[in-house]
Amino acid sequence: MLTRPRAAAGALEEARVVAAFGHRLVVRSRTGAWGERVAVTRARRNDLCVGDEVRVRLLGADQAVIESLQPRRSLLQRSDHRRRKLLAANVEQAGVVIAGEPPFSEALLMRVLIALETAGIAAALLVNKCDRAEARRAIEPRVALYRGLGYRLFDLAAGADAAHACATLGAWLAGRTTVLLGQSGMGKSTLVNALVPDADQRTQAISAALSSGRHTTTFSRMFELPAAVAPDARLIDTPGFQSFGLAHVSDWQRVHAMREFVPLLGRCRFNDCRHRDEPDCAIRAAVADAAIDATRHRLFVQIGEEAEA
Repeated sequence: MLTRPRAAAGALEEARVVAAFGHRLVVRSRTGAWGERVAVTRARRNDLCVGDEVRVRLLGADQAVIESLQPRRSLLQRSDHRRRKLLAANVEQAGVVIAGEPPFSEALLMRVLIALETAGIAAALLVNKCDRAEARRAIEPRVALYRGLGYRLFDLAAGADAAHACATLGAWLAGRTTVLLGQSGMGKSTLVNALVPDADQRTQAISAALSSGRHTTTFSRMFELPAAVAPDARLIDTPGFQSFGLAHVSDWQRVHAMREFVPLLGRCRFNDCRHRDEPDCAIRAAVADAAIDATRHRLFVQIGEEAEA
């Protein structure tokens, strides 16, 4: 719930952005001196996101104005050729929720992982709905591939066994700020509700504050996790997505985000090899030898072609 602050109006305070919907933001004291307040920015700047650390000036009983943005330690974003969307700042790690029912999109998963690798944010795959045994077995070959690439994996059934999900993720979440990502239908909201028992109530309070009585359907928000689940832990929940643009990622960044490609870079005949149809390409040779997964290579090529379109 949004709380009434005890700090004096006009004081300059250290705060963190805990919810964002368009130009509307909610901030919370980093020291715990006051609760959540609706915040505005100078000159209607729109380059802030959940997780940003800011300095604010308190206004009246329940509002604040953001005076400055502190340097970011990390920034996750997605983008197309028209605009970019900032998703989360100052996170140490990300959990990407996937499932076998409905089947997750590997094309979307690859895009998210490329964005995370480019941002320097460690990623883990949270394989949800594992109680649906047949669907889980169907995706095991692809899950095993990502395990082999070095991604950490967690098997969960957040809807069927919330306590097990909390116990499984607790040590991984503890002491860190984690951003949670996932395409629609993977059970991400169910997982959030398992980790944060009053998530729906807190979301409704923030929604009412952000939209001034109008219904706000989806927005990013940060939760402080209960100490019993994970001490000193923060979770940033982001809206489910059906697309994930990478217009902000360069060709160099994209190829270096493919973990299995990196040992072979520099071995192609051409320095500017795109690893598509060029002769004597080390990456394509590895695909032909089944040393690199053909599906991941095909999706990599598609992403590159879309970037050039």
